[in-house]
Amino acid sequence: MATFKLILGLGVILVVAFLGIKTIPVYFSNYEFEDFIKEEALHSTYSTRSEDDIRDAVIKHAHDYDIDLTAKQVHVSRTGMNGNGSLTIEADYTVSIDLPGYSTSVEFHPSSKNKGVF
Repeated sequence: MATFKLILGLGVILVVAFLGIKTIPVYFSNYEFEDFIKEEALHSTYSTRSEDDIRDAVIKHAHDYDIDLTAKQVHVSRTGMNGNGSLTIEADYTVSIDLPGYSTSVEFHPSSKNKGVF
């Protein structure tokens, strides 16, 4: 009976470790990408970069985090003038996680809004 409990316990630990190996990188990439979006919104609020330039930078950096985005998935909107308006960056994407015998999709919606000083 003790051997069975040991084998069962090791099996549970292996399954949890396998699930962690498959899912943690996806969530960590989203965390890093969301942090980049916040920094980009902060810096771009005070720059003269166009919305298309900001969108291209977001898409480029998404690929650094193994996130495939298209221009339709990234929404950049600026209100007001540079420094006294606001800038909003939003991205919507889905990542599929393939497990043996099961596949699931996880949706992410990172966004950031930064208001100018004035």
